[in-house]
Amino acid sequence: MINQVFLTLPVADLQRSVAFFKALGFAHNPQFSDDTAACMVINDTLSVMLGTHAKFREFTPKAVCDTSQAVEVLISLSCDSRERVDELVSKALAAGGTSYDKPEDFGFMYTHSFVDLDGHGWGLLHMSAQPAP
Repeated sequence: MINQVFLTLPVADLQRSVAFFKALGFAHNPQFSDDTAACMVINDTLSVMLGTHAKFREFTPKAVCDTSQAVEVLISLSCDSRERVDELVSKALAAGGTSYDKPEDFGFMYTHSFVDLDGHGWGLLHMSAQPAP
């Protein structure tokens, strides 16, 4: 059984990225942070490790993706309400993030997304019912 998930993302400016995710309401865990990486807690089971490009390259021999040219990752988070989806997108935009789409309502599911300061895509969704078969 998997107890927790830690996503690791490369960031160009660690302190600016920490401030961005704090603006979304995510907690900073100093226990797993230093000058090269910071742990941002989304909930009890999901955290995001933000690492400088140099720190990120310690985990992989591959180059850090240029997110202005290619998609590195799309992260989807399930929210407890449509309002929470809209709230997180609004906070992300106010903190310097962007969005490339508009909210979509599929009846059983409501979605919207934002792109963080380093070009990582975050999809937010609220499922109010199970989709029809």
